[in-house]
Amino acid sequence: VQLQASGGGLVQAGGSLRLSCAASGNTGSIVSMGWYRQAVGKQRELVAKISRGGVTNYADSVKGRFTISRDNAQITTYLQMSSLKPEDTAVYLCNAEIQILSGLAPYDNWGQGTLVTVSS
Repeated sequence: VQLQASGGGLVQAGGSLRLSCAASGNTGSIVSMGWYRQAVGKQRELVAKISRGGVTNYADSVKGRFTISRDNAQITTYLQMSSLKPEDTAVYLCNAEIQILSGLAPYDNWGQGTLVTVSS
C-alpha cells in the first residue's frame, strides 16, 4: 500500500486546513487509516484514526477541533482541522494499518509527512 499525503501549509491561529491521504495498491488490506504528528523535539503522537468499520479515535488535544473522515471507497482519508493553534504545528504523517491475512499481525505503513505551521 502506498500513501500520498497532501494539504499542509501555513495558517494563522484560528484558521482551518484539510489534509488528504490517498491510498493505492492493496487497499483491501487496510485495517485503519490515520494521522500522526511530530513536532520538533517531541515524540510522534496519534492525532486521529478511523477504522475500516468507521470507528474514530482522537487525541484529547484535538477533540472538537479536528475531524477525520474517508471516502466511500475507503481509499482517501481526510483530516479537517479547525480552530488551529500554534501548538498544532508539526509534520503530519499519514498512516495505514495493514493486515495482509487474518490471523497475521497488522503492521504500520507510512506516507510522507506534510508540514502544518500555525502562526500566532
